[in-house]
Amino acid sequence: MRALVFDGTLLRQESNYADPILGPDEALIRPTRMGVCSTDLEICRGYMGYGGVLGHEFVGVVERVSDSRRKALEGQRVVGTINCVCGTCDMCRAGLPEHCRNRSVMGISGRDGCFSDAFTLPVRNLIAVPKGIDDDHAVFVEPLAAACQIARQLKIEGRPYITILGDGRLGLLCAQVTSRLNATVRCVGKHPEKLELCAKWGIKHRLFGDVGLRQDQDIVVDCTGSTSGFEAAMRMVRPRGTIVMKTTVAQSHDAIDLSPLVVHEINVIGSRCGPFPDALDALASEQVDVLSLISRRMKLADGVEAIKTAGRGDTLKVLLEP
Repeated sequence: MRALVFDGTLLRQESNYADPILGPDEALIRPTRMGVCSTDLEICRGYMGYGGVLGHEFVGVVERVSDSRRKALEGQRVVGTINCVCGTCDMCRAGLPEHCRNRSVMGISGRDGCFSDAFTLPVRNLIAVPKGIDDDHAVFVEPLAAACQIARQLKIEGRPYITILGDGRLGLLCAQVTSRLNATVRCVGKHPEKLELCAKWGIKHRLFGDVGLRQDQDIVVDCTGSTSGFEAAMRMVRPRGTIVMKTTVAQSHDAIDLSPLVVHEINVIGSRCGPFPDALDALASEQVDVLSLISRRMKLADGVEAIKTAGRGDTLKVLLEP
């Protein structure tokens, strides 16, 4: 089987990777589209100390299930949540399975990802894709759900000022989602060609160099994936305002002065995975433009080059196909 593998040190393309083995109540899935995420890039820089097949954004077709009672799933087009949970720990029993004490995370921790000819996921992780949503849209469900999580975590009162900090793939999704809230939203980034999409969508936008860091924003959503981005967020948000952290980053040895969080009593919210049904609804109702984010389409066989391409500053979304 072909697979794009990171072994903890080296990223390589394998042509004879071991075929996945179905576990109890699991499905074997053949991906039709896969999306390269910033987390994939961070893993290649050492994030999570992960080794295995990369990838967690996909749409695919269920080829086989291990439980005969689930046969109806075979042949269906699906997307899937990335956290594979035990269902019995205190977090799972408390309704927080995304924080399961014993979880594995597809392509991130303890479980092979989707950048391969086939992979497995628990059946309960799978969600059928409606016929009206094609593969190019459906592959965005996972990152769009992460953007939708912001609306679930924030309490919007009095039309707040919200800055989306970062004009990458996730930042532009977050800008579109938050622009539908009762808020004044702007996207701040460093790439004029990416910010032009905000103009297309009617979302306010500014280059980072043109923005004064005046501690006047009620909410700053940090999508930069950098320590410097978080430092900028602390200088943008007002006292007793809120910073939403949407991106992870490999361990940095740069010291960060966190005293502004204390001095200005700033709230910090970590924001990770989100609701897939909300993302599917947004795509079905055409509330969010994802096609404009696609920069390149590449083949799985060119996966190493795809990761390099996704890491370039002028690139938004790279999609892989089998």
